[in-house]
Amino acid sequence: MRAQLLDGSARNVLDTIQHLGFLQLDPISTVAPPQHLVLWSRLGPFDTGELDRLLWKERRLFEYDAFVYPVEDLPLQRARMARRRRLGFNKRKRDLWAREFLNENARLRRYILREVERNGPLLSRDLKEDVSGDADRHAWWGRGPLRLMLDMLAGRGEIAVAGRVGTNRLWDLPERVWPEAETLSWREAERELEQRRRRAQGAWLVRGEWHVHPDVPEDPVPDRATLLSPFDRLVHDRARAEALFDFYYRLEMYVPKAKREYGYYVLPLLVGDRLVGRAEPRFDRKTGNLELLGAWGDTSRLDEALDDLATFLGASPS
Repeated sequence: MRAQLLDGSARNVLDTIQHLGFLQLDPISTVAPPQHLVLWSRLGPFDTGELDRLLWKERRLFEYDAFVYPVEDLPLQRARMARRRRLGFNKRKRDLWAREFLNENARLRRYILREVERNGPLLSRDLKEDVSGDADRHAWWGRGPLRLMLDMLAGRGEIAVAGRVGTNRLWDLPERVWPEAETLSWREAERELEQRRRRAQGAWLVRGEWHVHPDVPEDPVPDRATLLSPFDRLVHDRARAEALFDFYYRLEMYVPKAKREYGYYVLPLLVGDRLVGRAEPRFDRKTGNLELLGAWGDTSRLDEALDDLATFLGASPS
């Protein structure tokens, strides 16, 4: 809890992200975007505009591969980009499909890089794509290779997210978005990332034995109640969360309704240093109401967490 700043010790957005190492981005906002929920669980109600200012005005943070990182970590992610240019996106073996895709769509790649260089920053809709009427529509990338190509070029560090218009990304050349950074080998970066991961986890399992980071305080955790995003790193590794807290948790939004054990977008309830229950809140932005669709387990402190969440959202509990 202390390693993850879930003990009430978090003070501001920047320090929290620097301590955690990153925030995961996701468009799902049944309650609030996951990156906002992760910060709220630690900070309580905060100004969400501060995250945008740190990203797009002050440039103290940067977006890469659906995560937000402190700008000081740019060398680590640059090493990841270089590795992807060399080996592809698969962690264990070379990505033949990625190389084939880039080769087959070399003309599209050149077009995107040329347009971004001349006219960036650009939205994807500013780029033209020739797609046949009978082209198959991919569930994530739509019809045609444009969106996939943009994501691949971004993953390889050939283009960068320069800002957002709503939820849409603005693309530009990395040298116009990011500051200069030292060059690290992937081995150096991987070693540093693993050290940071363990520091942020606080405890990790190796060959069936738990290890505790020596720099994390062992003081008792304050008795505070909060809800966690499904993407929160405390529960992101579902097997680890079950081993540590005896708390079985799965996100069931992709499970057919009739087969769900709980609900569509259920949040774990944390009280002190224990995961005691779960709840399914939903924020109705039209009415401004924060609805509770269901609750399970020990929910004796749930109202406390929901009241704080309603304050953060500017909502009225219903």
